[in-house]
Parts: sequence; structure tokens; C-alpha cells
Amino acid sequence: MKKLDHIGIAVSSIDAARGFYERMLGLTYMGDELVNGQNVKVAFLEAGSTKLELIEPLSEASPVSSFLQKRGEGLHHLAFRCADLKETIKELESSRMTLIHHEPQSGAGGKKIAFLSPKEADGVLIELCETIEKGETQDEHE
Repeated sequence: MKKLDHIGIAVSSIDAARGFYERMLGLTYMGDELVNGQNVKVAFLEAGSTKLELIEPLSEASPVSSFLQKRGEGLHHLAFRCADLKETIKELESSRMTLIHHEPQSGAGGKKIAFLSPKEADGVLIELCETIEKGETQDEHE
């Protein structure tokens, strides 16, 4: 887990937030998608060697909705790539790290994801993501 995959930013409205990042910072919009398993809509913007992920809750039941109510808009998480998410989860559990997910979840772009408790990282929510390589399908990856 050495490479930062993206930085997640919780927003009330992707449409309202996106303009700032494109116009003021010159970031390139890469597209958006619904992530039903997480109950959010996300939009990615290219930011050099990494990406920003704008995260908008789809309903009050979304964990991001709770985050926005407690903390307001802003930094939500840092996401790091890992080669084998199941193995990484096992290693973290054996080190007695507190995980939010003990099994990989479905994330944006077909990635398998899991979250490490913010208690383990000085209050910062850490996402672990297993990225599918170009040309590889989800079935081939499993």
C-alpha cells in the first residue's frame, strides 16, 4: 500500500462542487457513476498522478449523508491501492487494526474496497482499494 489512488471529498452536490475544481484548479473531469452498494454518486477529476473523488449521498441512509451532517463538506478519505485486498485485510486484522469492512465491498470503477477505521489513522478514514488492471475484467480479477 504505497500508492495513493485518490482523495475522497464529501459534497452535498457534485454539480455545484465540480465547477470549482475544473475552473479554479484546472482539473479534468473524468466521469461520474452511481455506486449503489455505497448509496452514493461519485465523480472523478484527474489531479496529476492521482484523482479527486467527489462523493454525493443518494439518500439520508448513506454514510456520507451522516458524515455531511456531522462534519460538513470536505475531506472524507484517502484511498490507497493494494495488490490483494483480501490478504491486506487479513494482515491488518492480525495486527489488531480496526476495520469497518472485514470483506471486500464493491466500489466505483469496479474496484474492490474496504475501509480502515479513522481511529487507526489519527482521525483520517482510509480506503483500501484493489484496482483492476486495464484490459482485465472483474471475473478475471477474482
